[in-house]
Amino acid sequence: MLPAVHRISAGRVLVAGLLLTAALPAFGQDKTSEEASVSYLTDQSTLPDAITLKGSRPKADASEIPPAATSLPVDLQPLIAPPSLALPDQNDQVSIHELRPITLNNVLELAEVNSPRLKAAASQVDQAKSALRATIASWYPTVDFSANGLPEYFKSYTYRNPDFVPSTTIPAVTNPLTGEEISPARERRGDPQSYGRQWQADVNLRVRWDIINPSRVPEIAAARDRYEQAGDSYLIALRDLRLDAATSYFRLQESDEGVRIGQDSVRASLVSLRDARARYNAGVNTKLEVLEAETQLARDRNLLTDRLGTQDFTRRNLAALLDLPQDITPTAATPARPLGLWEPTLQESIVAAYNFREELDRLILDISINNSQANASLAAVQPVLSFVNTTTSFRNQGQTGLDSLGSIEMDDYTWGVQNSSALTATWRLYDGGRARAEYRRFKQAADESAFNLAATRDQIRLEVEDSFIGLRTAIQNIQTTSSEVLSSRESLRLSQLRVQAGVSTQREVVDNQRDLTNAEIRYAQAIREYNTSLAELRRFTGLDALIACPESSLSSTKPDSGRLVMPIEPTPLKAACPALATTAGSGPSDLDVSPVRALW
Repeated sequence: MLPAVHRISAGRVLVAGLLLTAALPAFGQDKTSEEASVSYLTDQSTLPDAITLKGSRPKADASEIPPAATSLPVDLQPLIAPPSLALPDQNDQVSIHELRPITLNNVLELAEVNSPRLKAAASQVDQAKSALRATIASWYPTVDFSANGLPEYFKSYTYRNPDFVPSTTIPAVTNPLTGEEISPARERRGDPQSYGRQWQADVNLRVRWDIINPSRVPEIAAARDRYEQAGDSYLIALRDLRLDAATSYFRLQESDEGVRIGQDSVRASLVSLRDARARYNAGVNTKLEVLEAETQLARDRNLLTDRLGTQDFTRRNLAALLDLPQDITPTAATPARPLGLWEPTLQESIVAAYNFREELDRLILDISINNSQANASLAAVQPVLSFVNTTTSFRNQGQTGLDSLGSIEMDDYTWGVQNSSALTATWRLYDGGRARAEYRRFKQAADESAFNLAATRDQIRLEVEDSFIGLRTAIQNIQTTSSEVLSSRESLRLSQLRVQAGVSTQREVVDNQRDLTNAEIRYAQAIREYNTSLAELRRFTGLDALIACPESSLSSTKPDSGRLVMPIEPTPLKAACPALATTAGSGPSDLDVSPVRALW
C-alpha cells in the first residue's frame, strides 16, 4: 500500500486530469492548446467576496445542525459522566468492573452529554454573553454612593503646652452703690485642655452619564462579534466532537475485527501444526513442514497479541473521549459495515463546505472586531462629554472645643444638604501619536485575518478533496479486498485438501493462511477508512445526503468451514529478557505450541 500522501497526491492528479479532460475542447479546433486552456480558466477577480456572501458580521445559526443532546436515555443513565471535580483515590475506584457494549448512536449521545470539552465551549458562549451585557451597560448612567460614617462617633481630648496658651484679661469688679473696687483686674492664663463629643454623618450621591463617548459604540460592536465567535466555536466543537467520537468508534470496530482475525488465525495454525506433527509421526512428511507450521503459529500469536493491545487501547481512548465512569470500559456492540453512499459530487461538496464552515465566519468576525477596535483606539483623542450630578448631605450632633466634658450639650446639631449639576468634558489633545499607531495596528490585524481566511479557504477545499478521494479509494479497496478474502478462503480450503491428499506441502497451507489473514485485515481497514471518510465529509460539508447501503455480501464473521474448533487458552505473561536469551542461545528446535496468552 502506498503512503497516504502519495495516494492522495495521485488521486488529486487523477481528479485534475479528469476535470481538465472534460473541460478542454475537442481535438482539431482552430485554437492552440495554450489558448484553449486559458479560455477555460475562471477569472479569479470575478469570484464573489466572502463578506458580500456571508455579511460583515455573520451570525451563528445553531439550527443548521441537530442540537446536542442534553440528557441520556434510561438505558444509558449508568454511563453519566462523574462530577467535574471528582478524583479517585482508591484502587478499586479505577478498576474496570464492566465492559459495556454500545452502538454508534450511543457513542454520539454520550459524547454530547458527557464531554467536558463541549461543556467548556458552552461555558465560553455564556462568558461572551456576559461580557457583551457588561459592555452594553456603558449606555446607562452610573450611580455612586459614598458615606463617611453611618454614623460616626467622634470624641476628642486636646492638651496644649501651657507656655503657649494665650492668656485672657479679667476686668475689675466694682460695687455700683459705693464705687468700691471689689476685685481688681488681672491676667488669667487660658485652659490648655479642651473636650469634644459628636455624632457625625456624611453621605454623597454622584450620578454620571456619558452623553458623548466615541469608544462606546465600537467596543459594544466588538463584544457582540466576540459573542458570535463564541457561538461559532461551540458549533465547531460540537461537530469536531461528533467526528472524533465516530472515528474512535470505527477504530474500535476495526480493532475488534482484528482480534477476531487473530483468533481465527491462531486456531487455524494450531490445527495445521497438529496435522503436521501427526503426519510427521506417521512418516509421511518432513521436519521442515513441522517447523513451518510452528513459525506460522508464532506469527499468528504475535498478530493476536498486537490486536489485543490495540483493542484495549481503542476502548480506553473511547472511554476518555466520552468521559465515562472510572470503572466502565466501552465495547463495540455492532460489527463494522459501510454506513451508506455519498451522493453529492466533489464540486457540490466543496461549495457546500464554503457555505457551511463556521471557521470562515469566525475569520470574518475577526476582521469586524479588529476594525471596531481600531475605531475605539481613535476615541482616546476624541472629546467625551458627560453629565454629572452630585448630592451631599451631612449632620453633626454634639460640641467640640469645650473646657470640660460635662459641659458638652449633645442636643446641639448642624445639618445641611448640597447639590450640584454640571456638564464635564475631557479631550486629550496630544498623545504622541499613540492612538493613531493603535489604529494602524488593528487595521493591519484585520488584513492578517483576511489572509488567514484565504489560507482557511484553501485548507477547507483540501480537507474535502482528501476525504472525497479517500472515500473513492476506500470503495475500490472494499471491492478488491472482499474478493481477495473470498478467494483466499477458497485457496486455503483447497490447499488443506491437497495436503491431506498428499499432493502438496505444508508451505502451501502456510502461505495461503497468511494471505487470508492479510486480506481480512485489509478488508477491515478499508471498511474503517470508508466510514471515516464518510464521517469527515459530513463534518466538512454539513451535508447529510447518505443513501443506505444494501446488506454486505461479506459477513463480518468467518463462515463455519467444518474445521475442528481449537480453543485458545490464556497463558501466563513471561518476562522479555528470558525469552530473548532463549531465542538468541538456541538453534532450531520444537517451539512451544501452547495456546496464545491473553495480555488483558
